[in-house]
Parts: sequence; C-alpha cells; structure tokens
Amino acid sequence: MARKLRQLEALDVDVLTGVGPKKRESLSEMEIETVLDLLTHYPRRYIDRTQQTEIRDLQAGVEGMVLARVKRTQGRRTRQGRSLVEVDIFDGSGYLKCTFFNQPWRAKQLKEGVEGIFFGKVDMYKGRKQMTNPGVDLVGDRTGRIIPVYPQSQKADLMTWELSKFVEEALDRAGEMVDPLPEQFRDELDLVDRTWAFRSIHGPETLNAAQAARKRLAFDELLRLQTTLVMRKRAVERESRGINHVIDGPLVPAFHASLPFPLTGAQQRAIAEIDKDLAGPHPMHRLLQGDVGAGKTVVAVSALLVAVQGGFQGAFMAPTEVLAEQHFLGMRQLLGGVMITDDNTLFAERPVRVELLTNRTGAADRTRIHAGLLDGSVDMLVGTHALLTEAVEFRALGVVVIDEQHRFGVEQRAALRGKGDDPDVLVMTATPIPRTAAMHVYGDLDMTVLDELPPGRTPVTTRWPRGPLEESEAWSTVRTEVEAGHQAYVVCPLIEESEKIQARSATDEFDRLRAEVYPDLRLALLHGQMAAKDKEAVMTAFRAGEIDVLVATTVIEVGVDVPNATVMVVEDADRFGIAQLHQLRGRVGRGAAHSYCFLIGEGSTPEGQARLEAMERTTDGFELAEVDLELRGEGTILGTRQKGRSDLKLASLRRDKDLVMEARRVAFAIVDSDQTLDKHPDLADEVQLLIDEEEAEFLFKS
Repeated sequence: MARKLRQLEALDVDVLTGVGPKKRESLSEMEIETVLDLLTHYPRRYIDRTQQTEIRDLQAGVEGMVLARVKRTQGRRTRQGRSLVEVDIFDGSGYLKCTFFNQPWRAKQLKEGVEGIFFGKVDMYKGRKQMTNPGVDLVGDRTGRIIPVYPQSQKADLMTWELSKFVEEALDRAGEMVDPLPEQFRDELDLVDRTWAFRSIHGPETLNAAQAARKRLAFDELLRLQTTLVMRKRAVERESRGINHVIDGPLVPAFHASLPFPLTGAQQRAIAEIDKDLAGPHPMHRLLQGDVGAGKTVVAVSALLVAVQGGFQGAFMAPTEVLAEQHFLGMRQLLGGVMITDDNTLFAERPVRVELLTNRTGAADRTRIHAGLLDGSVDMLVGTHALLTEAVEFRALGVVVIDEQHRFGVEQRAALRGKGDDPDVLVMTATPIPRTAAMHVYGDLDMTVLDELPPGRTPVTTRWPRGPLEESEAWSTVRTEVEAGHQAYVVCPLIEESEKIQARSATDEFDRLRAEVYPDLRLALLHGQMAAKDKEAVMTAFRAGEIDVLVATTVIEVGVDVPNATVMVVEDADRFGIAQLHQLRGRVGRGAAHSYCFLIGEGSTPEGQARLEAMERTTDGFELAEVDLELRGEGTILGTRQKGRSDLKLASLRRDKDLVMEARRVAFAIVDSDQTLDKHPDLADEVQLLIDEEEAEFLFKS
C-alpha cells in the first residue's frame, strides 16, 4: 500500500534500524523526529565525483572544494594561547594543509583516515597550499558518482554519511508513496512522480535527475500552501454575505473633485477594484500594497466614503498613536469640503464626521464618541487597539481599513470585523513585498498594488558617504536646508548609549549636535520611552515648523508626514534593514522641494554594504524588496505569517517564481472545481499537515 505523507509524519524515526538512543538524541537536536522530517531533510548540495576539483589544480587566492582523506592531524596552542589544529589531507593528486584556529574539536573529528569535503579560500604558506578555517563535510566512504551532502550539526554529532544511511533505510521502508497531484497537472508542468522524486533527490544518478526531483518536491510544498490559502479564501466567501454598498453615490465623486491634485492611474485602478469588491456578493478581503507616498490614504478614504454614502460607518485602525493621529489629521483635512445629507440639520447637510479614539482620549470625549457611534452621527472612527474594546459599538459598521496590518494579529483583525455584520476589509502595507512572497504571506487576500507616485512628489537624492569628508557634506546640507526654511531629521538606532552595541544613541547625538554642530538652531529629541504627551508635544511643534532638526529613533519610521522636512541623516545606517531604511527615507520628499537622505555607516559586512548600495541606487520600494529577499532569504518574510508553518524546506521564493505562479493557478483550478477536496483526498490529507483542527473543520465543512 502506498504511503501518505501524514503516515510518515506519524511514524517515529525510531522505526529505522541502526538508530540507537544516542543518534536518536542527535536527530532530535536537528529537529528530526519523524520519518517525514528525515525524508524532507534535503541535501544542500551534491559532489559529482566525475567533475571534482583535485588538490593539484587549486589556485591561490581562489575558493576551492576538494574531496580528500586525512593523512595527519596535530593539535597545539599558539603563543597567544589560542588552540590550533593542523590537518594534512591527500586526494591522490597532492597534499593540502588545513589550519583551524579556535576549533579544538577538529582534532577529534578529523582523525587519520577520515574522508571529507573541504572548501574554502586557498592561500600559500611557506611554499605550500593551505586553507584557513575551511568548511568541512564528512562523507565517509560513500560510493557512486553523485554524493549528497546534507546539512550537518557538529553539536549533534551527526555526519552526512550517517544521515545518508538513515535516509536510505527510510526510503526502503516507505516504499511507494501516494501522489496527490493529478496526472493532468504533472503532464502540463513536466513534473516527475513523487516516489521517483524522493529517491532521486537523496540518491540521484545524475545532477539533472536531482534537479528534476527538486522541481517536483518544491512544487509540492508550494501547492500545499497555496491550496490552504485558496481554500481559506473560498471558505470565507461561502460563509459570509456581503453588504450591499452604494458605489454610485455622490460622496466619492465629491471627495475626488475636492482634492488639490488629480488621482494617479494606479489610484484609479485600485479604487475601481475595491468598488467592484464592495458591490459584490461577498465581503471584501483585499490587500493594498503601496510604496511610501503612493497615495494609499486617498484610496482608503474613498472606500470608507462608499460605506458612508450608503448609510454605513467606517473604521480605520493603525498600530501606533502617532500613526493614528497622523491619519486622523490627514483624513480630516482631505474631507474638509465634503458634505453629507442629513435631514436632522438646518441645511439638511453636514460635514463628514471623523473622530479619533486612542488610549489618550479623555473620558468626556470617549463618552461623546461612543454615543455618536451608536446613533450613527460618527461616520468614520480612526484609532489604535482602543477600537477593539467592548465599549466601542457601531450602529452599522460597513468598511474596515487596517494600516500596516502585519503589526496586528489574526485575533485583533477578527475582533474589529466582529464590530459589524461581515464588514468589508481593506488591509494596507507601505512595506513593499515581492509578488511571490506576498502570495504566501497574504495569499488568502486579493491584492492591489499602487505602483505610481502622485504628481508633486519629488525624488529623494540618497547618498552613502564614504569617509569623513563626504560625511561632513551631510551635516552642511542640513544647515543649508534649514537656512532655506526647511527642516531635517537625524535618526539613531539607540535611545541611550550601550556597552554591548557600538552605535550612536539619540540622546548623545542630540547633546553633541546641540552643543557642537548646531548651537544656533532649534533642536528637539524624540524617542519611544518618552511620555505620550511629551512625544505629541514634540511632533506638534515639528509639524508647526517650530523645530529645525528632530533627533529621533525609529519612532518616526511610519506615517509621520511633514512636507517641509527635506533632509534625513540616518546614523549607523548599516544596522538597519532595507525595509526600515526605505520607510525612514519616506519621511522626506513629501513636498515639492528637492530632498536628501544621507546614510552614514561603515557597511562593515558584505550584506550591510549591499543594503546601502541598493538604497543609494534606487528609490523603488518593490525593487528594494527584491534585493532584500535576495540578501535575507524568505524566512524573514514568511515569518510574518500569522498561523501555520511555512513548509518551505526546498522551494525558494527567489529562484522558483514561476513555480509559485503555477502552484497558485493549480490550487485555484482544483479548489474551484472541488471546494472541500472530496475528489482529491490525498491532497486534502496533506493540507491538514499545515493547519490546526479548528481551521480544518472550517475549511472542509461542505
């Protein structure tokens, strides 16, 4: 009988012969508990013995990799007290010395006769080729042309030849495996069958066979995840009945006519997509992705006004008080000239009423707002988590907008939706995510991308100073811009000096700049540990132009909108990630004046240097997101998923973009013809590997 993955998941790794208690413990340290864990512990690379480099062909100054046997090992201490292990290896063509500093355990690992793969940069020492602290994979006396090399753990005391032996045993015991992918799609996508794929990824006859096996197993990972997300999307649509919104009412056109600028083509497309959702039979669940300054707020307000013009209310939730207050002020200004029909007033109309609710809202204002929500006189409520309290009750909540939604958990989003009867939900993020990654993080949502900046937004000139002379240009630009009537930000990674981290602190830099650099300018300090009222006082003064230079931590990263600010200096910029640097840079260039961003940092690591070079090269957030994905991998992006494991042990969102698209297409084709996978029981079985019992009950309910 063919094995299912869930059966292998339930089969403890102890069933393998040759796995004693000590090795069982070592496997556990590598998070290998079941036979499925073992079979999905894939080789990280292969050695083709017909193509391997020989020691005699290694070139000094160039990285190399050789398969060789240990001939002699000697351990000793240097004069400075450091441990030194010297190993001579031989591959039949020549000798190579490998020197290991501060790795005394290598003497025990690399005993005479041990065979391994040694890889590192070759240099010359006293006329001999050598590698210093090379990487080592012990392969044992493996036969065959293609040798799989597995991720190993020296701490777990498990080597690649042992893992290979355990995998062979597991494959023999597993036998034939169930294939959940219909033959139609295997043929369309030129995919091998699953049993062959598992056998060939662990023991390929050729490197081409290993590639074909990887393609199939990577597709399986992507299909499991996409099927789960598509089922979740379709189940929500089945379970919910949409609100019958009025999309051709007068408020939205009046709002657009009142704007001091025309809508971009991207904004018009986004509004049309959202209107179609709002008029549809199911509640909207849409993600609005937009780069910094792309005009997401106008799109969000348009959606909220659709609710208001049909007699419903809107809610806008932001993750911080600073951001909520910024949105409140911006929305109130945008809606200043928009009137709503109201027969209870003298002139039968009144302005659209927008209120703000945060933890700072006083008791009297809170009571007034609660009453207005219940009687319907409050049209839109902007706020933080305070919107989720039991006291907040809407008369008729129609549209919910959640900003920077990755900062909220699933439960918080559900709680806000629960304030109404299946309201439409628009979630927004100003952190661009590559399309393939977004399909995995937000795959159960429809997606809209704002990829066009509104007119009047000026490009920001970004520079990474290389040395004191160029750094001094940053500080002189701050002065020049302030003297021209503009304002500046100086951002530091720390609030106060730290003994553990060598980086400039905001408090120290504030004192230095005020005393030594700009004693004649108006400086202020802003950081997250200040009292809320003090933070708001500083921000109010900065918005009003009463502060020339604001020295701050990343508390100003998102949402702070001061068009008169034209310069930003980010200190120790190589300590920040690309997404954070891009968000910080987005605080300038918000007006018509030319703006500048200086990224001060050493770029002491290759990754840090690549980040700063990318920031200097482009202001396109989506291009930067692709660079970020290349540098950091998808783990950090997939870490924003709220529930379920990522299941991407093999598939790469960077290398497998086409497979991601195909997996999503196949998932829709299968689910739309078989919503609870009754005709695809083996795929249903695998989907349940990713979800808990509660979600399984929801998804598979017919």
